[in-house]
Amino acid sequence: MTQNPTETPARLHRPPTHPGAILRDDVLPALELSVSEAARQLRVTRQTLHRVLAGKSGVSPEMAVRLGKFCGNGPGLWLRMQQSFDLWHAEKSLQDELEKIPAHVMG
Repeated sequence: MTQNPTETPARLHRPPTHPGAILRDDVLPALELSVSEAARQLRVTRQTLHRVLAGKSGVSPEMAVRLGKFCGNGPGLWLRMQQSFDLWHAEKSLQDELEKIPAHVMG
C-alpha cells in the first residue's frame, strides 16, 4: 500500500480516538454532567448516548448537529473525528485487498 507522505508512522499504527471517547473522557467531566443529564440536554435516550460514549455507535450527522450545539463547536468537528476513525479502520481492514487494486493517476 502506498504511504501518504503526510502520514506519520504513529498514525499508521494507532487509530484515531473515537469521538465518543472524547465526549466521555473530556467533555462530560469538564461540564460535570452525568450521562443521563447530558442525554436529557442532547434530547436523546441515555442508551443512545451510552452507545456513542462506549464507541459502539458512530456519531451520525444528526448526533453531530446535537453535539455541535451542545459543545458550541459546530457539527463539522464531530463528523471529521468520526470520519477519521472510520477511514482508519476501513483502510486497516481492507489493507490486503487494497494492495491488489491498481492506482490510476488522472491528470
